[in-house]
Amino acid sequence: MVRCSNNLVGILNIITFLLSIPIIGGGIWLSRQANTECERFLDTPVIILGVFILLVSLAGIIGSCCRVTWLLWVYLLVMFLLILVLFCFTIFAFVVTNRGAGHAVSQRGYKEYRLGDYSNWLQNRVNGHWTRIRSCLVDSNICQRLLVANTPVEEFYRGHLSALQSGCCKPPNDCNFQYVSPTNWTQTTTPTSANPDCRAWSNERNVLCYNCDSCKAGLLDNVKSDWKRVAVINIVFLVFLIIVYSVGCCAFRNNREDNAWKGRSYP
Repeated sequence: MVRCSNNLVGILNIITFLLSIPIIGGGIWLSRQANTECERFLDTPVIILGVFILLVSLAGIIGSCCRVTWLLWVYLLVMFLLILVLFCFTIFAFVVTNRGAGHAVSQRGYKEYRLGDYSNWLQNRVNGHWTRIRSCLVDSNICQRLLVANTPVEEFYRGHLSALQSGCCKPPNDCNFQYVSPTNWTQTTTPTSANPDCRAWSNERNVLCYNCDSCKAGLLDNVKSDWKRVAVINIVFLVFLIIVYSVGCCAFRNNREDNAWKGRSYP
């Protein structure tokens, strides 16, 4: 006897299988988009999660549609663990991205970013990989995009800068350097700020403010935005997984009842 819940589990797992593809694609997107190509150490968990869901969905389809009870039992166990891990990951993503935001600067069209505003976990994560990230940022030429011929200082100050451009391509506003061009600034003979980024600044194309804490903060602001998008998607997916798990429990019970009925019918 064909049970509705078995068919429903099969259909839902086909949907889950299809939904795992955008998750994998989202992880690849995190690693390939122009301004965050240096954040590849963050995309790996998303890709692994998508592949994992894909394999679990295949197990659910085979276990429910082919009525393989042991495989369906393994599927339900893995589903329970997956729901638990996804729930913890979503909460963690919101916690570590809850802090940090750009600071508006008077009479400037851009914001500035401070490393200390972001969570300690993200700071440690970025600091531990900064050598590789810095090299990738330099190669991406994000600062060279600001070099427009004869950009007046007023136009530069009114213009919009991305978080990375604001943090990595110019000195912090409180350094009070004199503007020459978007990536060329004249330092004052007497330092007027205790900000260590003022000493880290250089007009050299491959140095600029890539060693500044503001550059790391700009990167973390991008990370924060990307992770919040992923967390919102995870919430929707978590609700769907709970529904699939509940129906899967019914299908597992149906398989056991059918196996017991067949055992009584064929002594």
